[in-house]
Amino acid sequence: MGIAKKITLLFAILSAVIISLLSGFVWYFSNEFAFEDFYKRLEARVNIAAQIKLYEDDNNDVIAKMRNQYLERLPSEREFIIEAGNTKNGIDRELPASFYNRIKAGYTARYRVENHFYAGKFFKNEKQGYIVIISANDPFGFRELKDLQKILIIGFFLSVILSFVVGWKFSNYMLVPLRNVIKSVKKIKAENLHMRLDVKKGSDEMSQLAETFNNMLNRLETAFETQNNFISNASHELRTPLTIISGEVELAMKANDDAQKQHLALVKIKDEAERLEHILTSLLGLAQSGFNGKNQPWELVRMDELLWEIKASVNQVHPDSKIEIDFDKLPEDDQLLNLRVNKNLVKLAISNIVSNACKYSNDKLVRISLESNANMLSIAITDQGIGIPQTDIQHIFEPFYRASNTNNFKGYGVGLPLSLNIIRLHRGSIAIKSQEGIGTEIKILLPTKLP
Repeated sequence: MGIAKKITLLFAILSAVIISLLSGFVWYFSNEFAFEDFYKRLEARVNIAAQIKLYEDDNNDVIAKMRNQYLERLPSEREFIIEAGNTKNGIDRELPASFYNRIKAGYTARYRVENHFYAGKFFKNEKQGYIVIISANDPFGFRELKDLQKILIIGFFLSVILSFVVGWKFSNYMLVPLRNVIKSVKKIKAENLHMRLDVKKGSDEMSQLAETFNNMLNRLETAFETQNNFISNASHELRTPLTIISGEVELAMKANDDAQKQHLALVKIKDEAERLEHILTSLLGLAQSGFNGKNQPWELVRMDELLWEIKASVNQVHPDSKIEIDFDKLPEDDQLLNLRVNKNLVKLAISNIVSNACKYSNDKLVRISLESNANMLSIAITDQGIGIPQTDIQHIFEPFYRASNTNNFKGYGVGLPLSLNIIRLHRGSIAIKSQEGIGTEIKILLPTKLP
């Protein structure tokens, strides 16, 4: 059963319960109070009959005359006056004991059989006590109650039908955004993972669902790109050092009598083995940086303190590097510097960029600035190095791609792609601005609110 049908059925059931409770409420109180006026008319006649029949008064004749002249005679009206101790005789039907018990308690008793009503009360004259009972029919009130019953029953079924129709329309209307999301998701396949769902402004559940899908697609796209890059580049990058190692081994085997050639060959083999290890480590890091569904250790990290740790670690690798951290644009609220991130991954991503800045600037000054704007935290790394040619900028985040002016620097083209994957995992982005021969500025943008 579809969600729309479930919502409609639930809506109809709830409406039926509410309408039935309301109808029962109306019926109960209508049944209780519909004949109140008629009972009061009977009770007035009880008092008049008792006054005329049981008490000797000079005004009784006048009261009797006024009753006959002005008091409307009710349908099937009958009058019963019986002795208090004799309740078995003189009544057209046997009334319940509760009726007489209420009279004995000093109250006016009421009783109804369908549309035939009884009202009775105890009176005592100079001789003895009597019970005066007046009975009559109220066909109009009973008919009105029957009509109300029919109206409530018909109204109940009509309301249930109407609520079913309205519920069906309402559920279909409310599920239109969900159907649009489903339709859009069905269009997204492995070859067009760059497509995203339209996220409407607002914080309702549908916007959150679309945003969640987009975040999932970001992770999937990163994972697919990582996998494709790994497959396309791993064979080429691994084959080169293996070929060199194999050639050097053959050369060493032929140079049995030349110790120097063997030593040089072994040194070359060692260098290529280290290179191979570094490439494998980089490839593994690049693959692991793509989201693989495993839980990541997220923690609250103060970013200004993390930058000091990064400066210290980079200085160990590049002892002659000059790194300056600029805190002039720090926000007044230091809580904005706290981000919930994977500390090790973010530290690795920023360290790669800072390390590149130091390496390609020949240990000239590298400036790191931290700034908070709106809901984003910005980390800018600026160097005075060789810069990046404009034709190469669009490719530098591709694994194993190196700019055309980096031949004199050792590297494997994995650091920036790895950093980009890590920043993407944190819903961030990387912007780059560079001019060849002048320097490069790389800006890392991280949202202050992360899941």
